[in-house]
Amino acid sequence: MLDQKLYILMISVHGLIRGHDMELGHDADTGGQITYVVELARALGRNSNIAQVDLLTRQIEDSKISPDYATHIEKLGPNAQIVRLPCGPRKYLRKELLWPHLDQMVDRCLHYLRQQGRLPDLIHTHYADAGYVGLHLSNLLGIPQIHTGHSLGRPKRERLLAAGRKEQTIERQFNLSQRIAAEEETLVHASLIVTSTSQEIEDQYGMYKNTDPRHCRVIPPGTDTSRFSPPGRKLIDPNTQTGVDRFLSNPKKPMILAISRPDTRKNLDGLIEAYGSDQSLQDIANLVIVAGSREDIRMMETSQREVMNDLLLDIDRYDLWGKVAIPKHFTAEDIPELYRLAVRRRGIFINPALTEPFGLTLIEAAASGLPIIAPEDGGPRDIIANCRNGLLVNTLNHTEIANALKEALSDRKRWRDWSRNGITNVRRHYTWDAHVTKYVREVNKLLRKARKRLRRQSAATLYPDWAPIPLARKIIISDIDNTLLGDEQGLAELLQWLRAHADTVSFGVATGRSLESAVKILKKWHVPMPDVLITSVGSEINYWPSLRPDQGWSNHIRHQWRREALAEALQAIPGLTLQPPENQREFKLSYLVAPEQMPPLEQLYQYLHQQNLHAKLIYSHETFLDVLPTRASKGLAVRYLAYKWGLSLQNFLIAGDSGNDEEMLVGDTLGVVVGNHSPELEPLRGLEQMYFASNTYARGILEGLEHYNFAQ
Repeated sequence: MLDQKLYILMISVHGLIRGHDMELGHDADTGGQITYVVELARALGRNSNIAQVDLLTRQIEDSKISPDYATHIEKLGPNAQIVRLPCGPRKYLRKELLWPHLDQMVDRCLHYLRQQGRLPDLIHTHYADAGYVGLHLSNLLGIPQIHTGHSLGRPKRERLLAAGRKEQTIERQFNLSQRIAAEEETLVHASLIVTSTSQEIEDQYGMYKNTDPRHCRVIPPGTDTSRFSPPGRKLIDPNTQTGVDRFLSNPKKPMILAISRPDTRKNLDGLIEAYGSDQSLQDIANLVIVAGSREDIRMMETSQREVMNDLLLDIDRYDLWGKVAIPKHFTAEDIPELYRLAVRRRGIFINPALTEPFGLTLIEAAASGLPIIAPEDGGPRDIIANCRNGLLVNTLNHTEIANALKEALSDRKRWRDWSRNGITNVRRHYTWDAHVTKYVREVNKLLRKARKRLRRQSAATLYPDWAPIPLARKIIISDIDNTLLGDEQGLAELLQWLRAHADTVSFGVATGRSLESAVKILKKWHVPMPDVLITSVGSEINYWPSLRPDQGWSNHIRHQWRREALAEALQAIPGLTLQPPENQREFKLSYLVAPEQMPPLEQLYQYLHQQNLHAKLIYSHETFLDVLPTRASKGLAVRYLAYKWGLSLQNFLIAGDSGNDEEMLVGDTLGVVVGNHSPELEPLRGLEQMYFASNTYARGILEGLEHYNFAQ
């Protein structure tokens, strides 16, 4: 119901995220995105339409950083909190090293959501890594995904190539191929892409083949005007002023202020060159660069260390001592005071970046009454058009930067007009309340469309009547042929039982059939689609309604799998004939067997071992042989589901009839062997938690449900 308050799950994986004393500039991963996601979560939590906002990020236990980042839950304000989940190593990792661990983040998110007892209404992801996590959660849960890119891989690669970097070096440092692939996949799936400017849609997302402008919405971010405001009569914090003035010979001169991470894209070296090459600019103003906090430049990560070293060398080259301040220690709480100090000294704020998707610092400066100079690219064009408080400049040209600074500082009346315009127009265009109002409006339109689509899908197809896996407390997994199907009346009775227990029990199938074949036969028998389909003898896991694969499972079973080499090696084995192409899959080779000719399985395993090949051989009905990755089978797939969804194996009831069901029947699951089972399963009779039903097909499953009192 749209009148129900919304539960929003936000995901931002990398960097250092906390609700206080944000360590902006700590590294390349802790910048404007961190401010954005924390402030957005807070603002959403204040909105009357929102019941809960969870900002999910990575839990970090590392002696080199604050213990705050190890705290599981941190309150941000009304109805909003940061939730930190373990993902990969405990130590802090830069974002390029997180990709191998993101499937684990998917699983951790599922565990967390199970504990909430309510699924989110939507998932909002930030940056490519979170986009990957959110894509898989969205597919698993059937929940719409909203995505904000913040920065994109394709434009970044183009800029680095244009700057003379080699493609192999770029790939080795930034892993852009994987990032771009994830961005393309997210663009295919996401229901809504939130951008800050129209230029971002046209020039940056326009570089992607899967961008659909109809799914993009411009919703400019806000700024906290309770923090960023003009100085008025209020005294400037003396610690802030001292931290700047101790570098300067004449601190009362107007102040050119730049705030950014020490990153080559931020073009701080170009700003130093512009200032150092123009003596008249040095005469009228000081330059203050806040490039994060640092203890020792030698201890910074390589890319940041190089930027800081170059800045200091350029200051010395142009002999700017006493004219340039590069303070060491400033926190996020000090930044508003820096803007106000610059206003008091009738200074200017400059963002000299080579390109700027948005420019949150420009909004902060404007809200403080500080005029701005910014790149004639991306977000700044919209900001200055809306706020009318500064100049656009070609930041690739240091002479133009210097001339723009002198022009901005030379006219006191225009400076006052720009200052007033910035304050007024930020409140008009760039508050978080205005952002959230538009955001909620777009979300409600999106959810209405999603529900209409769901109703059409329910009418056109057979949609499940049982509990979705994330909210289920128990799951029934049944083989299809000769177990679930075979008796129409028994099947109808089983489906009635499932509907009667829909609040707690979910339903899935596990079969040797391909996904397409499984869906086709279930529709033929009028079986509502299961929540989960384990197909191709356990080598694939897919979820209804999207039928998208569980990528975590695919990545897991890929280990030591050499499909083409196995097919070539098995050509020499008598009694094996490849089944038709439609029965072959990425992680499965399927053969028809002449039992009197095929060697025993033990000999086949020895033969493959001699060829340095690894596979699992599943022999069933004395007719079929399936060759799978060593980590794949219906039984292992069930155990993977138990782990992924946070359910005990004793909450799984497994029903089967043949040899390829054996592995999923044994162990801690509750096994049901239907009365029409093949002789291959007779050795299981008498095992603990193994029930042999006297009834056949679906009635045998019902008999097992009654035996285990599974509904309780």
